[in-house]
Amino acid sequence: MNYPRMIIFDYGHTLLYEPGWDSVRGNAELLKYVTKNPNNCTLDDVVKGAELILGKNIENVRKIGYEISGQIGNRALYEYLGIEFSLTPLEMETVFWNGASMGAIMPDADKMLDFLNEKGIRSAVISNLLWSSEALTERLNRLLPNNRFEFVMTSSDYFMRKPNRILFDIALQKAGLRADEVWYCGDNPKADIEGSSQVGIYPVLYDNDTEKEYKKRLDNKTLQCEYLHIHEWKELIDVLEQFA
Repeated sequence: MNYPRMIIFDYGHTLLYEPGWDSVRGNAELLKYVTKNPNNCTLDDVVKGAELILGKNIENVRKIGYEISGQIGNRALYEYLGIEFSLTPLEMETVFWNGASMGAIMPDADKMLDFLNEKGIRSAVISNLLWSSEALTERLNRLLPNNRFEFVMTSSDYFMRKPNRILFDIALQKAGLRADEVWYCGDNPKADIEGSSQVGIYPVLYDNDTEKEYKKRLDNKTLQCEYLHIHEWKELIDVLEQFA
């Protein structure tokens, strides 16, 4: 384990989380921007259409390690319903996402990023996410305005999901760094810890109690690699201060 020149982060339940998530509310927000609805589709029609077109298809694609783009999903859904909007594809992502949940900062994530900025440790994001990197960047900038993320990558932009090593290899290319100069922090043992470890990036398991039901996937998981296990971002700050 070397002192990191860059730390890359997961998004969900690592930097931010999504309290009160409600996809129906997100669709209701989108419908405020309809310009054409020849079939007089209601919110209920949209919900049923989303289940038909996305539903299990997302789950099935993810099971084999790939990702569906939210923008393509929206296109398929709303062309199927005959609905048109006054929004760009990116705006549709953002309106839905903010409607479903405005998001919130994981405890002390902002303070931790301020510390990295102060110490000159570079940062970036790789997330398994239906939404585009542009939509995620907007959310990160809104909730963590002091971030200095050099790049933000989402699985929907690359059609493959962590733990696929290609995403981590691409990140190293973007950073211009060797694997042993980078740490990766996330809450998912397989996607984040084993995924980053396979390319030589040092993994940090962030196991925080916020929204505890979200953490059931950590149960009975034995990791076959070296990693740092923390529960609060202050622990990462302390490790880095002692390391330096």
